[in-house]
Amino acid sequence: MTTSRHLGTVHVDHTFTVPLDHNRPDDQQIQVYAREIQATGQAGRDLPWLLFLGGGPGAASPRPSGGEGWINRALRDYRVLMLDQRGTGRSTPVDRRLLAQVRDPGAQADYLSHFRADAIVRDAEIIRRALLGDRPWSVLGQSFGGLCTITYLSFAPHGLAQAFITGGLPGVCATADEVYRALYPTVTLKNTEHYDRFPSDVDQARAVARYLRDHRVILPSGRPLTVETFQALGNMLGGTDGSLRLHYLLEDPFTGGTEPSEAFLSQVDRELADVADGPLYYLLHEATYAQGMEATRWSAQRIRGEFPAFDAEAALDSGAPILFTGEMIHPWIDLNPRLY
Repeated sequence: MTTSRHLGTVHVDHTFTVPLDHNRPDDQQIQVYAREIQATGQAGRDLPWLLFLGGGPGAASPRPSGGEGWINRALRDYRVLMLDQRGTGRSTPVDRRLLAQVRDPGAQADYLSHFRADAIVRDAEIIRRALLGDRPWSVLGQSFGGLCTITYLSFAPHGLAQAFITGGLPGVCATADEVYRALYPTVTLKNTEHYDRFPSDVDQARAVARYLRDHRVILPSGRPLTVETFQALGNMLGGTDGSLRLHYLLEDPFTGGTEPSEAFLSQVDRELADVADGPLYYLLHEATYAQGMEATRWSAQRIRGEFPAFDAEAALDSGAPILFTGEMIHPWIDLNPRLY
């Protein structure tokens, strides 16, 4: 363990060894990392623990900068444990280096089958027993972490004193198709609200989409920027300041020229890279809405066909606004080539 101090808090690094496959505990092992945070004035007190399970899936736990209001509030009553869920951050990450060692597609699929919510919960139970013994702790699940929290309540309710969820509440029987049928109208509303707020963005987005339709554009990372990829920037609209950020991005994409500027392409690349630094998000995101063993079969893409307003080609021909999409996985998504 290593300890550091930062803006009124004490951070302690923890690393735990857990089985890759919890059903075969003596076989391959992986490392799981977690960051313990206590307020400086609370250090040394035997406060209850609050485990934070973040979103994604496939994203490392947030790295605190000191301005997170929820952490400051939680530290009054808890010591907070920020978990890098298996395969992310400092927890034996799934990346191109690892996948290069497991080249057989079947072996890769078998390896990646061990990164679901049930395995994350079983990791958490190993960590809880190592830190607390038999005492239960509390858990705060955000987005995908909420799904993990529900899984925790199903698999190991004895380990929990309290469970808090901010989003990420799975449907009891809703399929992925039903989820996306509910999502597309919500995303349509987000587009309408954005364009009502920033009317000039209608023409700006159409200009960018028209250029991308007629030209091959490569982002600095090496990913192609297609019309559909450009539409995926609508994921920004789900954030508190996302509409404003999208507007700033669209303010002057051509910077007085006839092709997208380097600054615009770099900004787009950064926005898209938020979920492109590891394959787990793409592999697991839609699957989190599945029921049982039923495949989702590119649900977001199939259901998209029921909402023709998202057809950018048709919008360009008719003069309609380009609608940005939301948090959806489509078969044409090009992963960051640095992964492979």
